[in-house]
Amino acid sequence: MKVSMRKLVSEFVGTMLLVCVVVGSGIMGTNLSHDSGLALVINTLSTIFALALLILTIGPISGAHFNPAVSLVQMFNRSLKPGETIAFILAQTCGAILGAILANLMFDQSAIQISQHARVTSGTLIGEVIATAGLIAVIGILSQRDQGKLIPIAVPAWIGSAYFFTSSTSFANPAVTIGRIFSDTFAGIAPASVLPYIAAQLVGAALGMSIVKGTADIN
Repeated sequence: MKVSMRKLVSEFVGTMLLVCVVVGSGIMGTNLSHDSGLALVINTLSTIFALALLILTIGPISGAHFNPAVSLVQMFNRSLKPGETIAFILAQTCGAILGAILANLMFDQSAIQISQHARVTSGTLIGEVIATAGLIAVIGILSQRDQGKLIPIAVPAWIGSAYFFTSSTSFANPAVTIGRIFSDTFAGIAPASVLPYIAAQLVGAALGMSIVKGTADIN
């Protein structure tokens, strides 16, 4: 099956830029302040504005998934074929890794680093389930109501809010999680934390799908 190269490049570039923003703004935040709360505010604001712009500009090309969890949900909903889904996930993951490397280079750090930031606790995994479930639910509910034009506003709003109310700071994205291994900075995540985070994200994606189905049945 032939997969549109234009879509794959869009997913690669979009995810690369997203991770570059997440990691770069995290580094900038810690450079500007020793207050971790202020650093998180800087990180959050930069991420939500960039995410909104990326969805607006790339959405018409590939759907602006930038997230294997979103692509997998689209596959289960039969909007993507399995081969397309695999190609999307590979493009997203490679883009995420390059995005982290570019952020390191922008701030004159070693290009490739391995994060030492262990993040796994029972609380952070619950946070990832909630963050991912909410993301999938927001996208799915707006789509089934034919309110897709609100997604560039609603998705960044959810992610920005979840940065603060979830204990995990809302990774909610397996590709971004893998990419953030490669920067030992504020936004990094240790390799040992990655599989538990991705497992929690996939559970959250399944829960989000159930929420969308439940609202459809009610309507």
